[in-house]
Amino acid sequence: MPKHLDDKRVRLAAFKWLKEQVDRHGDVLSRGLLSDGFVLDGRRIPLVSRQGIFKPAVLAEIPLTISTTPKGPYDDKLSPEGLMLYSYRGTDPNHRENAGLRKAMIEKTPLIYLHGILPGRYMAVWPVLVVGDSPDELRFSVAVDSHNYIRTYADSDERDVMGREDKDLGRRQYITSVIRQRLHQRGFRERVLDAYEQQCALCRLRHPELLDAAHIIPDGEPGGEPVVNNGLALCKLHHAAFDQYFLGIRPDHVVAVRRDILEEDDGPMLTHGLQGLNGNRILLPRSSKRRPSPERLEVRYTRFLSAGRT
Repeated sequence: MPKHLDDKRVRLAAFKWLKEQVDRHGDVLSRGLLSDGFVLDGRRIPLVSRQGIFKPAVLAEIPLTISTTPKGPYDDKLSPEGLMLYSYRGTDPNHRENAGLRKAMIEKTPLIYLHGILPGRYMAVWPVLVVGDSPDELRFSVAVDSHNYIRTYADSDERDVMGREDKDLGRRQYITSVIRQRLHQRGFRERVLDAYEQQCALCRLRHPELLDAAHIIPDGEPGGEPVVNNGLALCKLHHAAFDQYFLGIRPDHVVAVRRDILEEDDGPMLTHGLQGLNGNRILLPRSSKRRPSPERLEVRYTRFLSAGRT
């Protein structure tokens, strides 16, 4: 059995396998699944290891994946050009892992980016390309491309890919910014649902498919950052009711339902789904650091009071 497999064949198989896993499990994948990987020609190919820049043994030189660990809502950095910045392994620009990414940049070889959302939980983004190298700053610039690039890569001669001038930077900058926003939104949801143990803070519904991470202060406003203490795990019904000011949550974590809603008579859903919440305390995360910010709740509750008859 040869020590190495064909590089392009391994990458295309990895992309195909990842799509199958996302279709089956959703876009957040476990480290165990990624570590087990897939089998090609009787050889198991993992997609993640302890190294952030990872080349499985079946590949000769160029890494297959780069990964980040969860450190907060903005654990990746963005260059002025709108590209993701990825740090070198260590401080030696010629370390074999850095050299492997540099070769990927020269040959325009697509990689997989594994964005750590929670310990052991990743969002996979592919294809990504190394498009810049800054040895003085010990980091690479990385851009996300569309899946059309995979077809181009699969059909092209490697020498043609190496020799072709990259005229797609603007498009890649746009795709990268869209994907980066999606990573942050998805990361916010996963962290909030994890804090509330996968249940609605108001009704305790435990089906993640029916749960959202609601912002206390809306995204884009001062104080609206995607951090856990600006979030509440709410089911679809209660998220909509919270957003439309049918109900509010006081800074002492007690639910207040709008007076006109309390006076309505519209069947059991209204009675049990909304009216019955009035005066209840919400479910809180176990960790005090992950509980909703009293200051943000105060701002939001003031808006609730001005929005309707309470």
